[in-house]
Amino acid sequence: MNDQIDWMARANAKAKGKRPEYFDQPEDDRIYSILMALVGEVSVMRQRLDTVERLLEEKGQISRQDIETYHPDRQAGQERGEMIREYIYRIMRGPMQAVEELQKPDAPVEEVSNLLRDI
Repeated sequence: MNDQIDWMARANAKAKGKRPEYFDQPEDDRIYSILMALVGEVSVMRQRLDTVERLLEEKGQISRQDIETYHPDRQAGQERGEMIREYIYRIMRGPMQAVEELQKPDAPVEEVSNLLRDI
């Protein structure tokens, strides 16, 4: 129970310093923060699932201890890195396209602003 209380306290701890502001409306910043937290959680879940799949393929059956102590080899690490890059690129496709529009020499400012607002 003590470990659970420590974990909960750490998870609810406030960061030091001022909260970053990316948008005009504070609600949008909170939604963005929630979204990025979910992106991180899904990324961790994907890695854990990859661990389970690799161990099952190797051993046929596994324990929680096997999962907790698994360390990917170089090949698995490279495959995971590629998987994570593809995942991040899919998530960030909209903002990246808006930035690309900004980099075009003849990009109309109003059009780019609308792209960024719709993300």
